[in-house]
Amino acid sequence: MIVDRPSFQAIVAMLLVACSSAFLPLLATVQSPSRASLIMGTLIIGGAAAFFVRSRWLAALILFGSAHGAAWQLYRTVVGFEGQGTTAFFLLTAAAWLLAWQLVSILSGMRPKSRAGDIVLRLLIPFLFGAWVLILWELVVRGLGIPFVLLPPPSAVGLRIAASLPVLWADVNQTIFRAVLVGYVIGCGAGLAVAILADRFLFLRRGLLPIGNMVSALPIIGVAPIMVMWFGFDWPSKAAVVIVMTFFPMLVNTVAGLSAAGHMERDLMRTYASGYWQTLAKLRLPAAMPFIFNALKINSTLALIGAIVAEFFGTPVVGMGFRISTEVGRMNVDMVWAEIAVAAVIGSVFYGVIALIERAVTFWHPSIRGG
Repeated sequence: MIVDRPSFQAIVAMLLVACSSAFLPLLATVQSPSRASLIMGTLIIGGAAAFFVRSRWLAALILFGSAHGAAWQLYRTVVGFEGQGTTAFFLLTAAAWLLAWQLVSILSGMRPKSRAGDIVLRLLIPFLFGAWVLILWELVVRGLGIPFVLLPPPSAVGLRIAASLPVLWADVNQTIFRAVLVGYVIGCGAGLAVAILADRFLFLRRGLLPIGNMVSALPIIGVAPIMVMWFGFDWPSKAAVVIVMTFFPMLVNTVAGLSAAGHMERDLMRTYASGYWQTLAKLRLPAAMPFIFNALKINSTLALIGAIVAEFFGTPVVGMGFRISTEVGRMNVDMVWAEIAVAAVIGSVFYGVIALIERAVTFWHPSIRGG
């Protein structure tokens, strides 16, 4: 495999490295010429690989080491000297990010021959992209000296997660394994069942769909207090909010999906003397599966958001929403970000599991076969 001509990322990165030499030192009150030379040399090696190395794999490997090695040295430079980053510090940070961008561009253009290599590459690219969001967040917050009470760096959030695992687990158990999962299963299941009934009976379809569109527009901050008043302060009221939020997206998407089967297929089923339920099971529900999974993926995020927001309006002394609201009042912003990070990870895993199931169930669909 031959690497492409160096893109503007590598060119601009080398220009930033050259410009940074005019703005040394890296920190306002600390002279660190050896550390600056090491970082600049590391970045120059990565830039040289982008220009001169012909193999994509080798260029990607060198760029990986160069960008991340420079980022690590920049981190070590600024830790303990928050707020003292100079122009050179931020120029080198931008150069490291540009080389990482070049790395991701090279990886995106690769086409591995093996399926395992393709899977690894598909996972590696978003991982690197997300990692550099965190790296830039860390270096900018520390370099500018932004107070941690306003915006803690990812390292502080990680330390808080490690120190608060029992509390976080109790919150996850209350919010995710009770309110979210129960409400998600009931809401999606009820939406699917009612959609089939609405498809069978015309008056239900014409009466429910306009109501569904209206209910989908209801603000959660209006629904949540009512559910708390009706079902109490514990997790059932949060599950009720999740049911309301997930029911109508599933209803609307399933009704649309049940109409996706073509006229030729329906005519063929009629020539075989198939009844409504046979046609539904063998033709229309399979054809509706992409729509159903689309609703399941949408609801996976709506359910999490709904349960957390509902906990702001009354809950026992446990739960992710409760923790966020109370810790904000105490100015423990690192704990708030820890809860947000845990919720984001769980939501991503939830979405990913549904997407994997979708690939297994709808393997015949062009969107899956084309992937």
